[in-house]
Amino acid sequence: MTLKLTRRLAMAAMVAAGSFTGAASFADGHAIQLRMSSSGSETDQRSVAMAEVFGPAVSGFASYEPSYNATLFDQGTELDAISRGNLEMSITSAQELAQFFPEFSIFATGYVHQDAAHQVRVFNDPLMDPFKQKVEDELGVKLLSVMYLGRRHVNLRQTREELDVQTPADLAGVNLRMPGTDAWQFLGAALGASPTPMAFSEVYTGLATGAVDGQDNPLPTVVDKKFYEVTKQIALTSHLVDLNYIAMSAATFNAMTPEQQLTVQRAADAAASVGRLRQLDLEANLTSFIEENGVEVYAPDTKAFREHVQAQYVGSEFAESWPDGLLDKINALGN
Repeated sequence: MTLKLTRRLAMAAMVAAGSFTGAASFADGHAIQLRMSSSGSETDQRSVAMAEVFGPAVSGFASYEPSYNATLFDQGTELDAISRGNLEMSITSAQELAQFFPEFSIFATGYVHQDAAHQVRVFNDPLMDPFKQKVEDELGVKLLSVMYLGRRHVNLRQTREELDVQTPADLAGVNLRMPGTDAWQFLGAALGASPTPMAFSEVYTGLATGAVDGQDNPLPTVVDKKFYEVTKQIALTSHLVDLNYIAMSAATFNAMTPEQQLTVQRAADAAASVGRLRQLDLEANLTSFIEENGVEVYAPDTKAFREHVQAQYVGSEFAESWPDGLLDKINALGN
């Protein structure tokens, strides 16, 4: 962390010296370059919202340059790249932040967030202020807004006749692809499965070849990445109302004028809002498309899943990192 702080201070010195003030322009004539690295595809609703809403909103003073499918930086390395000064923006997760700050695991815990509106209330509540400040102070990353990824469900290669998932016990021995961070792996185990780390870009092939038995993602992602082509069933576990944060280099943000900062913040909030509404609409209307493509979609015993998953966190190392009373505060912001 000391090395990261040193690099961040060096970046701040560059700002003070004028390196980020517009003394030099980029190829398109803008003084501010905003490179965005995302593991999502170009058609992912988060990507679309950022390109259609955020990019045009800041175009008067900055060039928004998105890269998709982890082609610029590998998934999970973006925050370090921002901290090092090699990247300006990313769409990051609570799970990735928990690698640096374990207390962020509470926002990646199964069945904690109730819905998309609850996510927004939590992010904008004062309870988030110390989290945001710590990320900015120690990592040099500013969290601008929260994006709704959707309700994650278990998606399997086996037919329902081969494996009918009703409770966590039914997932015993199932190799469920989960991202490689500790928080993700813990959640996979809490669901009752055998979590298998695998990069997002490898999931389709992993399902097609049988390297993994399944994966967990919201329905829009299942369709966007065509996972329905290589799976046979989706159990609507809704085990995580998943979120992402729009993250920006604090040094880049702080080098902007107050007017530019306000524009960036409003643009991020607007993009998050548009992406949230589109994602909710997709979730509500994709089941029939998925079923038409030969995938059985059904509801398991979500009460059994909720009770089992939450019980796994009690007394865990993740729960030990949560500030006292924080879970109660998050619950109080629910419906």
